[in-house]
Amino acid sequence: QVRLVESGGGLVQAGDSLTLSCVAPDQTFTRYVMGWFRQAPGKEREFVAAISGSGNTAYADSVEDRFSISRHNTKHTAWLQMNSLKPEDTAVYYCAVENYAARISYSVGRYDYWGQGTQVTVSS
Repeated sequence: QVRLVESGGGLVQAGDSLTLSCVAPDQTFTRYVMGWFRQAPGKEREFVAAISGSGNTAYADSVEDRFSISRHNTKHTAWLQMNSLKPEDTAVYYCAVENYAARISYSVGRYDYWGQGTQVTVSS
């Protein structure tokens, strides 16, 4: 069973920053993309950001100027730095891995493994 362990969520005020972490402690993936998705109450899970093994990145339009994704390949770890947080960023954030992938996918269905999610709440 593949594990993805997320951490770093919490309650912050609008304008604050948070950094989410995702680690796959037991697995060795091959040519994989690591992504972050989020799901707000009553809404579908949506793409936030992703990074390929070669370092290419992609962001949702709503976060492109505020969020930054990075990864450490040998440690199988990814981070999502979130700045200038807004109340509309409130959601459960999920880490995901698409194995055997060189190009970034934006679709939930393309990702093979998921973390348990971490809650991010931004108060106004």
